[in-house]
Amino acid sequence: MIILKSKEEVAKIAKASRIVAESLEAVRAYLKPGMTTKELDLFVERQIRERGGTPAFKGYRNYPATLCISVNEEVVHGIPSPDKVIKEGDIVGLDLGAIYEGFYGDSAVTVAVGEVKPEAKRLIQVTEESLRAGIAQAREGSRLSDISHAVQSHVEQAGFSVVTDFVGHGIGRALHEEPQIPNFGPPGRGPRLREGMVLAIEPMVNMGKAAVRVLDDRWTAVTADGSLSAHFEHTIAVTKEGPVILSKL
Repeated sequence: MIILKSKEEVAKIAKASRIVAESLEAVRAYLKPGMTTKELDLFVERQIRERGGTPAFKGYRNYPATLCISVNEEVVHGIPSPDKVIKEGDIVGLDLGAIYEGFYGDSAVTVAVGEVKPEAKRLIQVTEESLRAGIAQAREGSRLSDISHAVQSHVEQAGFSVVTDFVGHGIGRALHEEPQIPNFGPPGRGPRLREGMVLAIEPMVNMGKAAVRVLDDRWTAVTADGSLSAHFEHTIAVTKEGPVILSKL
């Protein structure tokens, strides 16, 4: 069942999402070559708590950290480690959630560390553009799969592949609510979008093939062919005036 939110509930999700956005922006500025992913995780947890939030991922299904940090060929759910060092030329996915007064916010960005190869820059750009394309379809009266189709079309026109193993989701009093939001599929299918829906739209895009595999830690997903991957996500509200991005500064 898709849970429609009141304006008061959307405001609380917006507050949680703003905590996520501000914390992600802080960690982007803090990130430097030579840091470990564990350092970044500890830093961002302080950012969330200083803003009155609680980390959403830590302890969720026994996930051990605040931040999912996915480097290069890692697609999503990379676990921070004191042994993993960020290097010049890496691309780093930062996926973060926060809770505020019982409501969740969720967002992700992929950042380039120093100078990266042109094809890596293009992958990041196309993935972010595909998120914008999906959000533009999140209008009252549209079908859910209109979002999915817009993402897939933009990605494949650029010659990249959409990950099909992981999807976006509804969000509110729980981190993952109905509906699931694939980043692929034909338009004009699924439930109609209505005011009060709050969605976390999150394209994951591979430079090579779409296939992924999960490592022995049971969390970290990597591209099966070793190609680079990028990930962007926003929490958005469907309103009569159009989509509103809640996790944008």
